[in-house]
Amino acid sequence: MEAWGILALFIAALLLFLSTGTPVAVSMGLIGAAGVALFVSWPAVGQLANITFAEASHFVLIVVPLFVFMGEILARSGLGETLFTAARLWLRRLPGASALGTVAACTVFSSVSGSSPVTAATVGSFAVKEMVAQGYQRRLALGVTAAGGTLGILIPPSIPMILYGVMTQTSIAALFIAGLIPGLMLAGLIALTVVLMVLRNPALAPADPIAAPMVEKLRALARLWPVALLITGVIGSIYAGIATPSEAASVGAIGALGIAALQRRLSFKVMAEALEATVRTTAMFLLLLIGGLFVTFLLARLGVPQGLARSLTSLPVEPWLIMVGIVALLILLGFFMDPLSILVIVVPIFFPAVIAFGYNPIWFGIVVTITIEIAAITPPVGFNLFVLRSVVPGATMSEITRGSAIFVLPMLLGLLLLFVVPEIALGLVPERMR
Repeated sequence: MEAWGILALFIAALLLFLSTGTPVAVSMGLIGAAGVALFVSWPAVGQLANITFAEASHFVLIVVPLFVFMGEILARSGLGETLFTAARLWLRRLPGASALGTVAACTVFSSVSGSSPVTAATVGSFAVKEMVAQGYQRRLALGVTAAGGTLGILIPPSIPMILYGVMTQTSIAALFIAGLIPGLMLAGLIALTVVLMVLRNPALAPADPIAAPMVEKLRALARLWPVALLITGVIGSIYAGIATPSEAASVGAIGALGIAALQRRLSFKVMAEALEATVRTTAMFLLLLIGGLFVTFLLARLGVPQGLARSLTSLPVEPWLIMVGIVALLILLGFFMDPLSILVIVVPIFFPAVIAFGYNPIWFGIVVTITIEIAAITPPVGFNLFVLRSVVPGATMSEITRGSAIFVLPMLLGLLLLFVVPEIALGLVPERMR
């Protein structure tokens, strides 16, 4: 019970700091420093400097600013509008065509973004206004955009997957590949939810019986060839083993600049905004990583992860029940914390137990990513909810929350399918990466 007692003390200290408005990264750094000084030794506090230098200079982390920059540039190149228009034209005869177009646009943009809020903001700033103008109920328009935006951290590249990979020493390339099928599966489940909602209540989305001319469809599709080429180059090169994630990210960043220039959207203002957003996101990522690793160092010295692993594996219950409990804890934390904070707090503590149960670390990474996706659309801290309120004039938190609540169900169904059929995540991962 000693490990559980130390864990309870850590959580109590963290909640105390968070209640004062202290950022999660700073809270974890302070708790780590105080804990090391009290329970290990004063000289060991110097490990904070060592961890900071070692992680901040880790070459693999170059993928973070490069992928973030790629997404920020493309977000300002009009890609969201282009994707939405093309998808809506091709899906026009289906129930809720524009809502399905929003899901499709989010799915494609997720493959060049890596960020849930950026995906929701890029597509939502245009799609919600268009859907409302066509007569869609605002709750559906806002909800499907918030849910579609969550795909930004599951379909590669993914910032949370990079963080998970660094913290658990799991192959980032393998995590990216493993996220492809689950990402498409979730997109399909969200789209199916839209279709069922509209069939049950046609007033949610007016039908558009007039099919778009094929010439118009092909013209809209032709505008997407640079993005299709970029996605194929980035993800395809990683899967084929031609390039590492770092090399693919470099190609992606250069390709994004080329697409923006081709669209005549590349300007000094766009570059300045994209670079500023990249610096902010990267700094937040590094602070969370450093704070999380320092707390992990403290807990490891006190034997907490090892003690929890022994305690959990000795329980007279099936391992999958323990896994369900871990997922439930992640979902519960999602009501109060942002996805990255949940990841750095929970994963280092329970990861040894997950491995002790025999679960694949790549599979667990995808499960964690889907679970923290739910945090992005659950109040009161859901990032996508706040993003949509800021980019959609007149949107209230109440209608965004009510609209997105229904889409938690397909995400939970996706988690269930991953538990039942782990190969959904592992099927594409080459044996050498497992």
